Amino acid sequence: MPKIVLEHVTKRFQKFTAVEDLNMVIEDREFIILLGPSGCGKTTTLRMIAGLETPTEGRITIGDTVVFDSEKNINLSPAKRDIGFLFQNYALWPHMTVHQNIAFGLENLKWPKAKIDERVKEMLAMLKIEEFDKRYPAELSGGQQQRVAIARTLAPKPKVLFMDEPLSNLDAKLRLEMRIELKRLHTDTDSTFVYVTHDQLEAMTLSSRICLIKNGLLQQFDPPMETYSNPANIFVADFVGNPSMNFIQAKGKITGDKTAQVSFFGKTFSFKSKEALGNLSTDDVVVGIRPEFIHLEKEGLQAKVYGTLPAGMETTVKLDVDGFILTSVKFGSVDYKLNSTMSYSIEGDGIILFDKESTKNIGKGTLTLS
Repeated sequence: MPKIVLEHVTKRFQKFTAVEDLNMVIEDREFIILLGPSGCGKTTTLRMIAGLETPTEGRITIGDTVVFDSEKNINLSPAKRDIGFLFQNYALWPHMTVHQNIAFGLENLKWPKAKIDERVKEMLAMLKIEEFDKRYPAELSGGQQQRVAIARTLAPKPKVLFMDEPLSNLDAKLRLEMRIELKRLHTDTDSTFVYVTHDQLEAMTLSSRICLIKNGLLQQFDPPMETYSNPANIFVADFVGNPSMNFIQAKGKITGDKTAQVSFFGKTFSFKSKEALGNLSTDDVVVGIRPEFIHLEKEGLQAKVYGTLPAGMETTVKLDVDGFILTSVKFGSVDYKLNSTMSYSIEGDGIILFDKESTKNIGKGTLTLS
């Protein structure tokens, strides 16, 4: 399987820049997810790698082959890039059976009939759809159609599989099942997967690395847990994680190589990082606290219960701290009376300090009440 390299890739549509100066390396056999809000440039990026969209500038390499180079006027067609593309609407031929749909691409590639039949049987078994061999797409559920579309895409043995929001048409339960199947499929096929979604839960659960894009600019390209626990800036921190991170406006100053002092909610806290802290533009900072670091029923700070959302395994609790709403997560089946007074503490080594002006992460560490 090949490595994919994007160098200074830019795509403009007249005055609008969809992707700007994107540099990215997708390693062999990775499961990469292009994540971001609608219109951020993730689908455009996918289509440029696949050859369905022509970049304005830059260079794209798949394996040892340069498939696009604006300076050398190289632009290989999708058919010559040895890739598979799975579309959002599956695009199955309604007048063909499952077997015929899977075989269609192989017939166009002039595979011998015996090899086509062998490969189709292999795909039917891999996607667990052998019993639907003679059925037509209209006779299948959404999940079954999805499996047929994946089988058809994988049949020609592409070097890379591209997927553009392939699960968005499925219901919540089926999406969960298909995520598990896609993760197993990635391991079973030993292929490189590049996948577009705006669903951060899909990105967290499926990917080996997340490429997070905002307004055509790459924000962070890291493994999912690194993106979650050490976001590069406020946008990344806010976009990844459910419930969302708490962002508290505060005043701060650097007191040492790895220490700072921050003030919010009328109190002063000491911030200590394991790594050297970045620079502050001003004394305005934003303290980022994940809900799991707000511990309830412990001695410390006081708040009122603003609202609760019990969900069985965990309960999301909203706390009112003098008009500021903090989000906490309490694991287990618990509930709290609205407007009751609650004690809470901030504990954990994953508290993030952001520079308000640049929005950049300048440090990750612990907060203690001074």
